[in-house]
Amino acid sequence: MDARFTAEQDGIRLALRELLRRRCGPGESRSAADTPAGYDPELWTALAQRLGLPGLALPERYGGVGCSATELALACEETGRVLAATPLLGTSVLVAPLVLALGTDAQRADLLPRIASGTVTATLAVPPGAALALTDDNRGDWAGGGRAGGVQARPAGGRWRLYGQVDQVLDGHSADLLLVAAHAGGFARSRTLLFLVAGDAPGLVRTRLTALDATRPQGRVQLRDVEAELLGAEDGADVLGALARTGDTAAAVLACEAVGAADRVLETTVEYVGQREQFGRAIGSFQAVKHRLADAYVQLQAARSAAYFAAWAAVDDEQRVGGLALAQALEALRTAAAEGIQLHGGIGFTWEHEPQRYFKRAAADELLFGPAHRLRAHAADAARLFDRAEVSV
Repeated sequence: MDARFTAEQDGIRLALRELLRRRCGPGESRSAADTPAGYDPELWTALAQRLGLPGLALPERYGGVGCSATELALACEETGRVLAATPLLGTSVLVAPLVLALGTDAQRADLLPRIASGTVTATLAVPPGAALALTDDNRGDWAGGGRAGGVQARPAGGRWRLYGQVDQVLDGHSADLLLVAAHAGGFARSRTLLFLVAGDAPGLVRTRLTALDATRPQGRVQLRDVEAELLGAEDGADVLGALARTGDTAAAVLACEAVGAADRVLETTVEYVGQREQFGRAIGSFQAVKHRLADAYVQLQAARSAAYFAAWAAVDDEQRVGGLALAQALEALRTAAAEGIQLHGGIGFTWEHEPQRYFKRAAADELLFGPAHRLRAHAADAARLFDRAEVSV
């Protein structure tokens, strides 16, 4: 294994960092999060047209760049540094791989070029942690239950009709296309299928929720007898397996994103403690402050190594390490942001300052995809780490 970045990977990271530096400062990020859509369409267009970011991990025959999930994860490290409010996670990390893996030839030819060009945004309407097999075995009742948060599907005249509700859907209030996981077949022959629903479909009611992290907007999706198109074929598709594979890749992407955010907030804090003075000297010269920042730095570097390995392993179905990398990255981000808040003093707690925004990102991602201890517990269960083994004497 060669751990060095390729020239192409370095080029993607540098180009993206430069564009985001000019187009996505703290003020722009806050303004974009406050818009009805929750992101800046002009920034999204620039990311799509100038860098091809939405289609970075899609094949060239569908209008993509032809890179892998590794490059997409490394690119998201840069969007995480500035807490860029974009529909990238839902569109390119969650929906596009599922359409590529499960969709028919016609569905791929229709949807993927539009996703790659940035003209269509999409999101996955499922409970994020559970359905992506990050914190359980992905075989619970999350896809059923009607009012309990699941969605029911029934065939009707050659089409499908959906009824139910899903909360905490990333960009659920604004996405042009929803990929909805629904329970079909009744109790005796229950199975989970994925359905395509247009954002303007009759009977679809979407409401933006107040999210802890404003740069990660969420919506409540209600489906009231909504007509939908089945993704792929009804028989033969391993939907739960595809969701699990997508979840591991998404965890690797989120881990890189969290590492970028932790790196930025720690960088800001180190700069600030070199300027803030107490007792006639910069607080950064105090040994206790140095120790705290050094501990945060070591934790960040360990998380960076785990995230990069997960990004590299995301293209290999034999290794599922995204959840562990995400747990370590979220803890590193939470630690770095908490130290930033405390060492900035009173201003660190205000909306006008940056550290608390990064702390909110760490806390919000743990609520959506974790928390860290559950990510680790699920990985231990999957590896049968604590199973009792009979010892023969």
